[in-house]
Amino acid sequence: MIKLEKVTKTFKVKENTVTAVDNVSLNINKGEIFGIIGFSGAGKSTLVRCMNLLEIPTSGSVYFDGNDLLKASNKELRAYRRKIGMIFQQFNLLEQRTVIGNICYPLELEGVSRKAAKERARELLKVVDLADKEKAYPSQLSGGQKQRVAIARALATKPEVLLCDEATSALDPITTKGVLSLIKKINKELGVTIVVITHEMRVVEQICDRVAIMNRGVVEEVDYVKNVFLNPKSETSRRLVSADEEKSHAEPTKASIRIVFDGISSSAPIFADLILKTNVKLNILGANTEDIGGSAYGQLWIERPDEESVRIIKNYLEEKKIGYEEINPKKKKRIRKRR
Repeated sequence: MIKLEKVTKTFKVKENTVTAVDNVSLNINKGEIFGIIGFSGAGKSTLVRCMNLLEIPTSGSVYFDGNDLLKASNKELRAYRRKIGMIFQQFNLLEQRTVIGNICYPLELEGVSRKAAKERARELLKVVDLADKEKAYPSQLSGGQKQRVAIARALATKPEVLLCDEATSALDPITTKGVLSLIKKINKELGVTIVVITHEMRVVEQICDRVAIMNRGVVEEVDYVKNVFLNPKSETSRRLVSADEEKSHAEPTKASIRIVFDGISSSAPIFADLILKTNVKLNILGANTEDIGGSAYGQLWIERPDEESVRIIKNYLEEKKIGYEEINPKKKKRIRKRR
């Protein structure tokens, strides 16, 4: 659906040249939810703006459905852009317009009749669960409701792709979960290909099929989310899957074992069972887990005990097919994948 070939984007800052995107090649498949994740300054937002040419790449090629956008005429480019919707962190709603007026706006620009635009807007208000808010103004809405209006507006022209640039960063965790569920629903029911830009691994874990890890303009890793979560290959991905972002900037100070939960039933007492079955006393260093659709996703760090206890723990985890990684500050990290 979207293909980037050796895309580079540089900016002139006074007398210096800053490379925001550095020789990036990506393939985003039709119908998938694709995540692009990295810390602040990684180049994620610049990269996503290159996908619809809001930022013109300095070099490289951008393809949409097999068509090279950089070779398209202005008229052709406008037609392609109508097929690529976009939502932003700060919503970008028109404060002087009602909810239905905001959703109708892109249709008005296309010359759609007022009656047809309102019909389409009301259809989308049902999709985003805001049918009772069509006459409200943005100032009367919560952050989550504003983002739902922004999503409906982005869908007004029936795009084939939806670009989400940090769409949940300004929202609280509960509202974020609701918006992510809506994005997943849109992907499943409307068949829209979705690209999610975020700095939060939990966003990627909840809705994305595949993910690209970015750092300093470079894509360091592309894989299915499960594989990145179980076996992060780059230092950036290891920091992103860490439960404590501040601690992840430094090497661990204690030898530990990271236990990965990636879809185990949330009712299964795994940790209690581990202690009872192995009779090993364990010291928990940290945890980051949540229930998604009745399954547990997350990770748990335990301080590494003596060698015999480690052997017993490993045998238990492998028997239960639970992923784990040994972490030693003085050695490289090792991973055991679930079988």
